Amino acid sequence: MKKTLRINLEGKSYDVEVEVLDSNVSSSVAVASVASAPATSAVSAVPAPVAAAPIAGGSPVLSPMMGLVFKVKAQVGDKVAMNQEVVVLEAMKMETPIYAPAAGTITSISVKEQESVSEGQVLMTIS
Repeated sequence: MKKTLRINLEGKSYDVEVEVLDSNVSSSVAVASVASAPATSAVSAVPAPVAAAPIAGGSPVLSPMMGLVFKVKAQVGDKVAMNQEVVVLEAMKMETPIYAPAAGTITSISVKEQESVSEGQVLMTIS
């Protein structure tokens, strides 16, 4: 499965395509290609996040990587739209926005700001 990530480095944005080799291994991402020019367009070719499969009690918002919870942008009871930014993670001094995989209401938040998270960890649940 391939994913495209946007990386901000020293004020410039770069779109990076990665291939997930095995979702059960924490170091499972291999770089497939890197855009050499900064992303400058407001409309990006980055595909929208894919909705997570619903589970009993709602759709989980999963951490795509190890990192630190920099900002939780929603609270329990908030209504969110699909692809709305709900959490910002920080890893290697880069901020990565995490988007809601489905529209709904935040039913639980499993993390707090400045907490370390691992890849695949449930950050919150939306139902």
